[in-house]
Amino acid sequence: MDKLRTILHADMDAFYAAIEQRDRPELRGKPVIVGGDGRRSVVSTCSYEARRYGIHSAMPGTRARQLCPNGIFVRPRMDVYSQVSETIQSIFRQYTPLVEPLALDEAFMDVSGSSHLYGDGETIARSVRREVLNATGLTVSVGVAPCKYVAKVASDLEKPDGLVVVPEGSAMEFLAPLSVSHLWGAGKGMQTFLGEHGVRTIGDIQRCSLQELKGLLGESSGIHFYNMSLGADDRPVVSDHIAKSISNEHTFVEDLTGWEQCKNVLIKLSDLVGRRMRKDHRHGRTVRIKVRYGDFKTLNRQIGVPPTDSDFVIRKAALALFNAT
Repeated sequence: MDKLRTILHADMDAFYAAIEQRDRPELRGKPVIVGGDGRRSVVSTCSYEARRYGIHSAMPGTRARQLCPNGIFVRPRMDVYSQVSETIQSIFRQYTPLVEPLALDEAFMDVSGSSHLYGDGETIARSVRREVLNATGLTVSVGVAPCKYVAKVASDLEKPDGLVVVPEGSAMEFLAPLSVSHLWGAGKGMQTFLGEHGVRTIGDIQRCSLQELKGLLGESSGIHFYNMSLGADDRPVVSDHIAKSISNEHTFVEDLTGWEQCKNVLIKLSDLVGRRMRKDHRHGRTVRIKVRYGDFKTLNRQIGVPPTDSDFVIRKAALALFNAT
C-alpha cells in the first residue's frame, strides 16, 4: 500500500484481573489470578502483582498456586467482561469505523482518515485512553505506527497504561534493538534456532540479506521475517470478521473416567454448538474435538461432514472421533 497509514493497537491492561480489582476494592494491590487452582484449571489472566511471581495466562492453576501461595484466585465472569468490552469497542468506533477486534481486550484501529476530525495518531490515542479510563475505570496501552505489526509491538513495550508512538519512516530504528521474541511467528523453537546462528535481535535480522534468510530459514519463513524486521506489513485493518469456527468446551475439576460420562458431555457440547450455529444461520463442514488428559497431553481430531447445523450430525461425528482416540 502506497498511502501513508496510521494504525493504533489498543490493548487493555490485565483486563479480566483489572475488572475484578475495580469491582472489589479489597483486591487492589494484591496478586489476583483469574481462574481456578485445581488440577484441571488454567490461568485466564492475572494482575501485574501476580505476574511478578512468574505467573502468566494458560499456566496450570496448580503451578500458579505453587509460584504464588498467597495469590487470590477468582472465577471468571465472562458476561461482565463482555459488557465492558462492548463499552470499550464503542469508544474505538467513535474515532473510525475501521476497528478490528482481536479479543475482548484488544483491537486494531485504522485512523488514517480521522485526522481532520480528531487530530493525528498520538492525539487520538491519548483521547482513546482518556475516554476508556473515564468510562470503565480501566487503563489501556496503545501503540501508534504505520502498520499493524509495529503498532502491536509498540503497545506492549510500556505496559501498563503506556503510549508508544512510532513515526513514519522510523520502524526499522524502533525494531532494531528488540529481541527476536518480538517477531510475529518466532516461537521458542525459532528463537533458539536463530540464537544458535547469532541472530538475537531484530537488528541482526535487518543486517541479513533476503537470500541469506531464505537460505537459513527457508523460502516462506525467510521472506516473512525479512519483511517483519523492516516493519513492512501492509495488511489492512478488517472491521468485519466472520467467525470461521464455533465451539464449546469444558474443563473438569476431576477426570472423567467412564465412557458414559464422556458421551454425555460430548452430546451436551454438540447440542450447544448446533444451537449457536442455527442462531447465527451458519453451516459447518468440519467437526473437531479436543481431548485433554490428566497429564495435560492434548489430542485433536477432526472429520469432514456435509454442510450442516444439525445436532444429530455433529453428535454422531464427535462420538465417532472420540471412539477412535
